[in-house]
Amino acid sequence: MAKIIHTMIRVLDLDRSKSFYQQAFGLKTSHELDFDEFALVYLRNDENDMEIELTLNKGRTTAYKHGNGYGHVAMCVDDLDNEHERLTELGIEPTDIVEFAPENNLLARFFFVTDPDGYEIEVLQRHGHYQ
Repeated sequence: MAKIIHTMIRVLDLDRSKSFYQQAFGLKTSHELDFDEFALVYLRNDENDMEIELTLNKGRTTAYKHGNGYGHVAMCVDDLDNEHERLTELGIEPTDIVEFAPENNLLARFFFVTDPDGYEIEVLQRHGHYQ
């Protein structure tokens, strides 16, 4: 049986990205690898055994193009309203909270934030399928 272990995103500034993911989601460095042409940093917290891999291609100065294939990374939290307020206070600028409830059946409450490299992150209320 296969197990998802990480998702990778390319970044321009490791310190800036590590700081964002630490402040926004409590993710801390679990492993770092530094090579001549690139560096890898793996982030996680106690809630996860899956990681986000930040990849820095050394010498690159232009932003990456996400194209039309990238969607988002998703996180779930216990108290969506408090997280929205906390991230707002950090200056992260979350979108408005959306309630997705077709036929009055609440499936999800969520908002999005954008990391320093333009990757979208969905933040969902821990509920139903999203645990």
